[in-house]
Amino acid sequence: MNAAAESAPLGGTTAHRPATAVILAAGLGTRMKSDRPKVMHPLAGRPMLRYLLDNAASVFDRIVVVVGPGMEQVASLAAPHAVVVQQDRLGTAHAALQAAGLFGDGDVAVLYGDNPLITADTMRRLLACRAEDGVGLALLAMRPRDPGRYGRVVTEGGLVRRIVEWADATPQERAIDLCNAGVLCAGADAFGAWLRAVGNDNAKGEYYLGDVVAQAVADGRQVRAVEAAEDELRGINSRAELAEAEACVQGRLRAAVLDAGATLVAPETVFLSADTVLEPDVTVQPHVVFGPGVTVRRGAEIRAFSHLEGCVVGPGAQIGPYARLRPGSDVGPDAHVGNFVELKAVTMGAGAKANHLTYLGDATIGAGTNIGAGTISCNYDGVFKHRTTIGEGCFIGSDAILVAPVTIGDGALVAAGSVITEDVPPEALALGRARQTNKDGRGAAMRAALRKKKEQG
Repeated sequence: MNAAAESAPLGGTTAHRPATAVILAAGLGTRMKSDRPKVMHPLAGRPMLRYLLDNAASVFDRIVVVVGPGMEQVASLAAPHAVVVQQDRLGTAHAALQAAGLFGDGDVAVLYGDNPLITADTMRRLLACRAEDGVGLALLAMRPRDPGRYGRVVTEGGLVRRIVEWADATPQERAIDLCNAGVLCAGADAFGAWLRAVGNDNAKGEYYLGDVVAQAVADGRQVRAVEAAEDELRGINSRAELAEAEACVQGRLRAAVLDAGATLVAPETVFLSADTVLEPDVTVQPHVVFGPGVTVRRGAEIRAFSHLEGCVVGPGAQIGPYARLRPGSDVGPDAHVGNFVELKAVTMGAGAKANHLTYLGDATIGAGTNIGAGTISCNYDGVFKHRTTIGEGCFIGSDAILVAPVTIGDGALVAAGSVITEDVPPEALALGRARQTNKDGRGAAMRAALRKKKEQG
């Protein structure tokens, strides 16, 4: 099961009329205290904007992303969708108006890049509400556990009458638990007219998208609210809110892999990336972290306190505990990577084993080969990386140092404590040790001399 957010080709479900999504992504994220654009901050290893783009792509016929000046990174992420630049950050209504020339002739929904967890199903419900007879404007609303300072949605007879900001609300209005999420949907022509009519007579002198609601009501149009879960509609404006959103995403990803047949022994301790793939009958023990680009095949076991990134784990393989698999590694069927073993760009054949205390980098390990404790493949000379190739059915003794580039043939044995700098032929025994010399009686004499030195200070 791929734990990624739902996505599909453009033009998925807008049979009644064409629809355009305008995503506002020009915010600097001042409260994040970061040089990185707010929408580029990651959730489960993926920029938050990517979630919204993927889900919107399965619902809308066209996507337009509004960015600020100098936000080439965001514009690149938005490709191949249309991008427009809000040269002056004068508010959300002003930002949406920059995309008016691309609204088309159907419906338009304005979404926020820092509100990335809205599902495709909720987007479809928003469009369906807008398509109902007489509905001029649809908006998303929620009933959060703590309404706090959210704007309140004032309704009458099932219709939205106005949005009241918390600062301007009466005690009775603050008691309302239906809160504005900021997402609006209307017909293109009407939406454009309402945006142009929005003023900036407020403390910040900005043009606010929420004022479109008042414009629609004043025009005698029906405004309806579509409710969705708080976890979908939460905005991200601070590091604390980013952490809350991460927890929400992790909950979704864990639920997805459990539903697909993987076992998470302690789900709350396992951290997944948006693209993590865990096939059925995979078992993941507590405190495992999956970085981007990991696929674990059927029946494999990932033991506690392991970290995996950019790798493939074959069926029936065992990883950990306390193992690290770095990018480019491919662990074959039924292979073992044990405690305190690190792999980087390593291919391990079926049934190969490196059970403890080993670093293997830029290496190919043949099927059935056993790597002893303390083995190191010396892959880096300070400038270039070099590869170690070990054949099938080899035995590499403990504390072996393999200085790449080097090849060890099928069935060869490397004696413990050896430094191997030359190729080893198949079925050979390689010894690369210094000669041992014993000096009778010298151990006691040296110990006595050292103790005397210590006593003398």
